Amino acid sequence: MNLERRSFLMGAATSAAGGLLVACTPEQQQAATGATDVVPFHGDNQAGVYRPATQQASACFAAFTVLAKDRAELKTLFQRLTTKSRILMGGHRHDQALPPEELSGVDGAPPVNSGVLGDDVPAASISLSFGLAGSLFDRQEYGLKARKPVGLTGMKVFPKDQIDDAWTGGDLMIQICADSQDAVHYALRDIMKATRGQLQLAWKINGFHNAPRPEGAPRNLFGYKDGIVNPGAEEKLVWIDKDSGQPAWTEGGTFLVVRLIRMLVEFWDRVGLGEQNGMIGRERVSGAPLGKSKETDEPDYANDPKGDTIPLDAHIRLANPRTKETSRSRMLRRGYNYEMGVDLNGNMQAGLIFACYQQNIQEQFEATQTRLADEPMTDYIEPFGGGYFFMLPGVKDEKGYLAQGLFA
Repeated sequence: MNLERRSFLMGAATSAAGGLLVACTPEQQQAATGATDVVPFHGDNQAGVYRPATQQASACFAAFTVLAKDRAELKTLFQRLTTKSRILMGGHRHDQALPPEELSGVDGAPPVNSGVLGDDVPAASISLSFGLAGSLFDRQEYGLKARKPVGLTGMKVFPKDQIDDAWTGGDLMIQICADSQDAVHYALRDIMKATRGQLQLAWKINGFHNAPRPEGAPRNLFGYKDGIVNPGAEEKLVWIDKDSGQPAWTEGGTFLVVRLIRMLVEFWDRVGLGEQNGMIGRERVSGAPLGKSKETDEPDYANDPKGDTIPLDAHIRLANPRTKETSRSRMLRRGYNYEMGVDLNGNMQAGLIFACYQQNIQEQFEATQTRLADEPMTDYIEPFGGGYFFMLPGVKDEKGYLAQGLFA
């Protein structure tokens, strides 16, 4: 079979499957079955930012180069991604899918389902969230420059970063989260199959989220509880609203910063616990701020002006000084750990996929990272990749599609 015929058959299979697998929306699936592993797709905002409240165990951050040749084809791409998201987030039984042998008599068509999750595909708390890099708006063939969100620049490189170009770039970010790694893998393959010829994978990284041990926030690969303090949706630090100074179509979206940070775990493991606690500003065992007893206790900086209890250059003190002036620089963090084998020197390649969401990258992420630029922990970490993305507003109902505001 030649490549042109194979491409046609793959497209036919995908189109046929796409039309029949959407037997119901994720919300209808949840209502009909009482399933608890369905993340709702529709809403003012995308899932995967605040939903679900309990972060899924596995994730993939995948950046793609968009291959659509013009604005019309770009619109078709987002409509196709919307269809696939509804299917994947809702789950489906094998008897909802069209059997390959009934694909209009097409000989040799590929299976509708890759089989990775079996014939009946569970919802598995899959959430798919989509973000656009500034590069997409700068491409002349799409004519979107006037609609580019304010502040969507290239990723800023800080003094001690060691950026590897292989881990940056891409026009479109897809954040896939689920209860298991095979569900994440299945979703990514299904999307790539459906968008063959329109998207090309630029880079991707898989992550895992630890269960709380023994309770409270999960731990990162340095052994410390991470993500203890996050703003709630009511604090208006995450979502773009009508007062954000952004183009009207962006309302309901947010800015995502993905920062890939290698942790030099072998080096860290040779440091005394007291010194580690001082660099972080928390007790490793309890997660409590130094001088306190519980992880949720607030550090008392006002009564510690010289840093006798929590050093002035401790991570938590620089990241969130808890002053009126810095309160607006807080952001929502939903990070994942990663591990990718060993380097040429036999050291582990492990670390953190730092993912944060905010209204304004410059006033939130960059302001925070500037305060952290010279913290002692920089000797034990190597940021090497990532990017800035605008996470699209949600799809409000069955008539809508992702990035619809760009084409209005």
